[in-house]
Amino acid sequence: MTATSREVVEQVLRASREMDTDTFVSLIAPDGYVEWPYQLPGLPGRLEGREQIREFMTTQAKGLVRFDEYRDTVIHETTDPEVVIVEYTVHGTVIPTGAPLLQTIIAVLRIRDGLVVSYRDYLNPLVLADILAGRGTTP
Repeated sequence: MTATSREVVEQVLRASREMDTDTFVSLIAPDGYVEWPYQLPGLPGRLEGREQIREFMTTQAKGLVRFDEYRDTVIHETTDPEVVIVEYTVHGTVIPTGAPLLQTIIAVLRIRDGLVVSYRDYLNPLVLADILAGRGTTP
């Protein structure tokens, strides 16, 4: 039996928080994508396909932040059974500086046949940019 869209989102969040690249990538459709409509300069705005996502997660993402926990997670199921919106707050550490990270996320995922076909991650890139530039910590 194929997992529901909500169940897939819960699995994606767990794999993301645990930085479990293999599980995360296995939940993405072969032609699926992850997109950050607001991204830091020098980082991609969109990753397409499992291999590009895996490459980014293993070479860039793992050295940038460590996620300790996700709090205040709310999963919104929509009238479209493929679309799920999730809100959560990330608590973690910015690895290059050791500074704490507090980031509110809203993500919109489209799930089809138990796999993520699109993942739009609406985070505020200025939070991480300010920490990396030494201009302070998160709010």
